[in-house]
Amino acid sequence: MFGRKKIAIIVAEFIGTFILVSAVYAVILQRLPALFVASAAGVTLGLIVLSVGQVSGAHINPAVTLGFWTLRKIKTTQAIVYIAVQFLAAMVAWRLNEYFLGESLRKLGEISFDMKVFVAEAIGAFVFTFGIAAAVYQGYKGLRLATTIGASLTLGILIASIASNGVLNPAVALGIQSWSFSYVAGPILGAILGMNIYAMLFTDAPVKVKAAKKATKKRK
Repeated sequence: MFGRKKIAIIVAEFIGTFILVSAVYAVILQRLPALFVASAAGVTLGLIVLSVGQVSGAHINPAVTLGFWTLRKIKTTQAIVYIAVQFLAAMVAWRLNEYFLGESLRKLGEISFDMKVFVAEAIGAFVFTFGIAAAVYQGYKGLRLATTIGASLTLGILIASIASNGVLNPAVALGIQSWSFSYVAGPILGAILGMNIYAMLFTDAPVKVKAAKKATKKRK
């Protein structure tokens, strides 16, 4: 049975993803430069982290969830549920926007594979998730955590937008109809690399483990 806490986690991921998709598409409709889209996405994600971050971790992105999974910070079953909920929320946002507009959403991305888009999305996601990993491992909380994650997303989108739509999120890519292999695989690869490289090179976790082992031996 699902307890109140588990339901809250699922609802938090659903609402967060839905809001992010809706906010990004609302800015896209205005045909504003990439800076405005990136800023809107960053601010929105920052607010989501502040509001539900303590409940679900505010992944709001299948690539981020997979990144945390590779770091063993989330269990396989939980990762599957997160990703399913994120895509469901994106589909609901997509259909609701079509209802509001009275027409089908225009395709924003090419269906065929595009290496430039793939690389751009991977690099942007790397920058974004590198910032997430830094915030998590350094123990940021509250406004500092939200600001770091939101700013990292803004920067990642700006960099990726040189050669792509700057989505960095497979669920958002589905929700705004910028869907293709490049917009799915690119962010996933970038997120896994960004989080793991930070964890391997910029944390002292392995040192702490060794120190703990030495302390245990001394006690024996």
